[in-house]
Amino acid sequence: MPSEEIGLDDPITEVIDDVVPDQAADPVATLTNDLQRLQAEYANYRKRVERDRLVAHEMAIGAVLTELLALLDDVDRAESHGELTGGFKAVADQLNSITSRIGLEKYGTEGEAFDPQIHEALMHDTSADVAVPTASKILQPGYKYKERILRPARVAVTDPTGE
Repeated sequence: MPSEEIGLDDPITEVIDDVVPDQAADPVATLTNDLQRLQAEYANYRKRVERDRLVAHEMAIGAVLTELLALLDDVDRAESHGELTGGFKAVADQLNSITSRIGLEKYGTEGEAFDPQIHEALMHDTSADVAVPTASKILQPGYKYKERILRPARVAVTDPTGE
């Protein structure tokens, strides 16, 4: 753009030509630029759609696994009481195998440090035996699917005494 000022008596076409370069001079370059821009927009659109599709797929799997958590808890309770035998044990083992293959992970062990991001404290106690808040008892295990918490581990927390 020229550094001189635009006067009121200048014709409008000259002012427009000064502000906007003449694109009609090279129609091939203009069409090439338009085509490149359109191709880039389409590539970005395809990437966005693929990313959205993958997120929707992961969310759907997470929703199904969340619905199965109560069943998995029942299977764990039956197994801990020794009531899981015979054909039901085979079905339970297969269910656990399938959910593990899909990517469902059970977490929460007694004695690990309490982390409010992954634990839900249901009970509190104090003890001189611990130095940091600790998950002293796992009341219900937590589950995560691909680093996404489906259900926090429900725990009893033991805090250090304030001496």
